[in-house]
Amino acid sequence: MFMTPAIYILEKALDTATLRQRVIAHNIANVNTPGFKRYEVSFEEKLSQALGLEPGLPLYRTNPYHLPAGGSDLTPEVNQDNSTSMRQDGNNVDIDREMVDLAQNSLNFNFATQQLNGRLAMLRYVINEGRR
Repeated sequence: MFMTPAIYILEKALDTATLRQRVIAHNIANVNTPGFKRYEVSFEEKLSQALGLEPGLPLYRTNPYHLPAGGSDLTPEVNQDNSTSMRQDGNNVDIDREMVDLAQNSLNFNFATQQLNGRLAMLRYVINEGRR
């Protein structure tokens, strides 16, 4: 009843940020491991497809509160980056990139948390009929 599309997407964004935090920490922990290939989390492409932001054939929705057809598969994926090598030993972890990704992920997590808190505060206000 209270699971609106916006709350569902915010929940998935928070889950993704949590997973991305673990993956970045794993990459940083293995910065000096010979032959280690970094991992990354992909989610934004699926989200933009689910929201209908990418070009393609739009589908008809019977209710404006329904998520578009691609919305059911909003699970983040962890992929290994085998394309590059930063050092002679085959490791491709760039500590500067990982730190930037960590800062960006922290900002995304905080933004999603604030948005979710705002939506839940509105629901709480309605449930209490405006009383404190």
